[in-house]
Amino acid sequence: MALILNIETATTNCSVSLSIDGETLLLKEDYSSNYSHAERLHVFIDETLREAKIERSQLDAIAVSKGPGSYTGLRIGVSAAKGLCYALDIPLISISTLEALAHQVKAESGVIVPMLDARRMEVYSAIFSSELKQIRKIEAQILDKTSFTEELVNGKVYFVGNGVEKTKTLINHDNAVFVEDKLPSANQMSALANLKYKKSDTEDVAYFEPYYLKDFVALKPKPKS
Repeated sequence: MALILNIETATTNCSVSLSIDGETLLLKEDYSSNYSHAERLHVFIDETLREAKIERSQLDAIAVSKGPGSYTGLRIGVSAAKGLCYALDIPLISISTLEALAHQVKAESGVIVPMLDARRMEVYSAIFSSELKQIRKIEAQILDKTSFTEELVNGKVYFVGNGVEKTKTLINHDNAVFVEDKLPSANQMSALANLKYKKSDTEDVAYFEPYYLKDFVALKPKPKS
């Protein structure tokens, strides 16, 4: 029996779940439009464990969404996960943010394209089969009217994530299905983390870093008037 705490902070959704053998027992989320991870994450962790009547010492592992996504959000989530793993001396499991996002879509055929907004007309995206097998690696992709042409010609393409809004403005095809109002969630991490735990597919807590995909670029502050 694996009791795993799952942490998702790659987007504006601050999300924590507690799972047992891959099934979510409790889920805490904040879908606010602002990044509230610094204020909410540890509160959610404490509330989740208290409501489940679980002590931290009973946890078998911590799973964290590794990215891509918000630089600051990922840093907060990974820092919290690593701190818990150090303190409790338990394994750290990393879950691809886009893989977990793809698991929010149920498709009988075609492909699933999880995508996260990366500013302007760029998204972080990957492609999964309807059986949720990854068939194209994660890319930082600039969208245009020709994006995903081959996939759209061959069948249904399910677009999911906060990159959907900009995609809708460019792609107009009968095979395009836009799954709206979905963000990565710790709920879908439960089953994925359990699979990795059973295979002892864990990270080195000391050296693990989020998968940013692109280097962080700090914006210059605007001059004071």
